[in-house]
Amino acid sequence: MTDKAPRQAIALTYDGQQAPTLSAKGDDELAEAILAMAREYEVPIYENAELVKLLARLELGDSIPEALYRTIAEIIAFAWNLKGKYPQGFDPSPAPLERDITPGG
Repeated sequence: MTDKAPRQAIALTYDGQQAPTLSAKGDDELAEAILAMAREYEVPIYENAELVKLLARLELGDSIPEALYRTIAEIIAFAWNLKGKYPQGFDPSPAPLERDITPGG
């Protein structure tokens, strides 16, 4: 029999105004239920065991620690991009750069 670490999952809620908060966490069967619900609602899933361990220390409803803002922001930006969403005021298709392609130009 092997002593393997329990499978963990966390879920974050982000309203675009405040820091993301921990909205669900669980081990083993509860972790599987969190992941199943994410899949059902087509919520992107990001796997990072070390980050989950850090965030699982929080209580439900707690904001993520400031030290993790950049990491979580990058994950949220990636997830939004997967769903075709962008922050307000962001132009996902900027005009192409103009360059002179004539010889000697």
